[in-house]
Amino acid sequence: MNAMARMAGILFLVATGAFMAGNGILDSVLQRPDFLSGLFPDRSRVVAGAVLEFVNAMAVIGIAMLLFPILRKHNEAFALGYFGSRMIESVLLIISLICPIVLIGLSEDYLASGASDRVYFQALGNSAVEIRLIFFNIAMIVLGVGSLLLCFVLYRSKLIPRWLSVIGFIGYAALLASSCLSIAGEDVGSVLFIPGAIFEILFPLWLIIKGVEPGKRATQ
Repeated sequence: MNAMARMAGILFLVATGAFMAGNGILDSVLQRPDFLSGLFPDRSRVVAGAVLEFVNAMAVIGIAMLLFPILRKHNEAFALGYFGSRMIESVLLIISLICPIVLIGLSEDYLASGASDRVYFQALGNSAVEIRLIFFNIAMIVLGVGSLLLCFVLYRSKLIPRWLSVIGFIGYAALLASSCLSIAGEDVGSVLFIPGAIFEILFPLWLIIKGVEPGKRATQ
């Protein structure tokens, strides 16, 4: 079990690093006011960012598969809930990656078009960026709900110190709130991501260094 826990910890760090790098690259291109003008010439960066986010999505699947056998010994229903949520999250993240790839072709058409057509292409581009953000926020809502189940099992079973599970509760509740507000049109910035980011650094480090304690089987 500790071998699987340590591998899950490594994948957590891979997922976090790949997502931060990939999302940073994509946002640096897509958040420009004139992003369609620069997106096609900068397509290699867009593809690199998309590949990194795809690595994150694949790592998420690996995490779910590795943690499921550990969690199911303590609460099978919640273990299944966490497993399913991470699978759904991965699918949503992969779907969201279609938008940047489509935008490369749209940018090429935009640059080749006349001034009268550019308003049309810009509207399509803005819609694609918005769709990507919606899929991302839905993925974060699914992650938040599923990870609250994870933290509940970790807290009850004492597989990790309870203070660390509490940080996870706070972090994923904040992530859930932030994503719901974003879908509702309220921009709260990235401050609510901080507690979850702390957990997603400390938790995998704990898994890698300490593994998981045997714990007691929780009452189903």
